[in-house]
Amino acid sequence: MTDWGLVDPGAADASGTDDDAVLAAMVEVERALLLGWASELDEFLEAQADALDPGALDRHALLAGVQHDGVPVVALVPLLRAQLEAAGLASERLHLGATSQDVVDTALMLVARDALVASRASLVEAGRRLAMLAHAARQSPRIARSLARHGEASTLGVLAAGWLDGVSSAITTIHATAFPVQFGGAVGTGAAADAAAGRPGAADDVRSALAARLGLADPGRAWHTERTPVIAVASSAATAVAALGRMAGDATFLSREEIGEVRLASAGGSSAMPHKRNPVDAVAITAAAVEAPVLLEVIASAAVAGDERSAGRWHAEWAALRRLVRLARSASGAAARLLDGLDFDADRAAAILDAAGSAGARPDVEVLAAASDRIVDRAIARFTRLTDSEVTR
Repeated sequence: MTDWGLVDPGAADASGTDDDAVLAAMVEVERALLLGWASELDEFLEAQADALDPGALDRHALLAGVQHDGVPVVALVPLLRAQLEAAGLASERLHLGATSQDVVDTALMLVARDALVASRASLVEAGRRLAMLAHAARQSPRIARSLARHGEASTLGVLAAGWLDGVSSAITTIHATAFPVQFGGAVGTGAAADAAAGRPGAADDVRSALAARLGLADPGRAWHTERTPVIAVASSAATAVAALGRMAGDATFLSREEIGEVRLASAGGSSAMPHKRNPVDAVAITAAAVEAPVLLEVIASAAVAGDERSAGRWHAEWAALRRLVRLARSASGAAARLLDGLDFDADRAAAILDAAGSAGARPDVEVLAAASDRIVDRAIARFTRLTDSEVTR
């Protein structure tokens, strides 16, 4: 049996991050590398690049290769060479100057980039809905809570603006994240590429061409054991999940029957209690938010690498990074669905505020109105600037 998500609500959207997607990304790296060498060597290698077919690869042979060699590329390269030879094409340029880490690191950056681009799109969708909610509820009073107790008067608009600020921070972080290509050869010196081209500096040119063809950043170096690029990508994913986890937690709490300040449209059933309507999207986001910090810890720990390629630490990164970006993509999609069906009950919020009883809960209406307007306007303006700059890129 394969792992198809039966007990995985926090990462329900596996599109673009499953094993087939990673394999396709590795083959895309090999294809782009062939075309990079075509330019460097002034050869025609387009036919070889076109002949590479990830769908036709023997998955069982690849799995056996991972178990035998500890990395998938050792088995992958002979299988790709066999495809070229079966098509009557020369195969000696395949994987030229590269090592397993170049292919795995670059492929995972492709997967992470695509997952976080999808996450960002869902975050923008969620942010637009939050901006609408914040604007509409800017003068709807509620009791704000501090350390699980009633605090002072606030508004439902301020609540939504706080959620929106978290979404904006996640978008900002993803915007600033670089997804670098990896190309350094066996020990990161690029010597094999220089030797193949017959000139010093060829590795830099091939790396630059590889980055351009894949749409990745050219870091100007190999980063085999300098793993801060992976930490940066993982942190972006964790930032998105954390911001959404805070919102999901608030929404779950405030939608309880005894509170009712928030109404949720999406609802799941119970096997034992047919009357229940469970906040499924909020639950899925919370599950992702509980898991994400542990994965980030794995990646930060793996960054304490050694030698020119770390034994075991690098390998531990793969599943953790893929899982983190999958959680970010899944949680962002769930957030967009959650907010599409979320609304505020202003009357219920006002009633809870009226019943709060403490002097601190009694609002100065004009002061609170001005403060709420200021906070909501700033949150919406910040989000609008981010999305406007995205459109003009």
